[in-house]
Amino acid sequence: YAREIEGVYIISVAARILSMHPQTLRKYERVGLVSPNRTGGMLRLYSEEDIARIRLIKHLVEDLGLNLAGVELTLQVVNQLLRLRWEMGQTPDPGQAIGLVASHIDEMFTLLNLSLPKEGQR
Repeated sequence: YAREIEGVYIISVAARILSMHPQTLRKYERVGLVSPNRTGGMLRLYSEEDIARIRLIKHLVEDLGLNLAGVELTLQVVNQLLRLRWEMGQTPDPGQAIGLVASHIDEMFTLLNLSLPKEGQR
């Protein structure tokens, strides 16, 4: 989807808000964990959404001890759950909702490179 949220903080301000070094923010951008908007002069502009995402990344790294590959996978699963939540809110038909849940669960198994359990297995 097209990003409609405008950046509001330059990197030095974002780093101060997050109590992080600007180089860490650059690293997160380099590995694709965050994509701040850019000005015409190519200054990074971090939105409130970017700040919230980086706070989550910081929690996953510092508090839970995940490496960046684990953070990327966790963010993909979180995004999948958010999409499911949104789609469920758009679906008045219970039968269709069950199909949505099943489809998203299948996608999460694929994302995690896991095979689906067979019927009756746990």
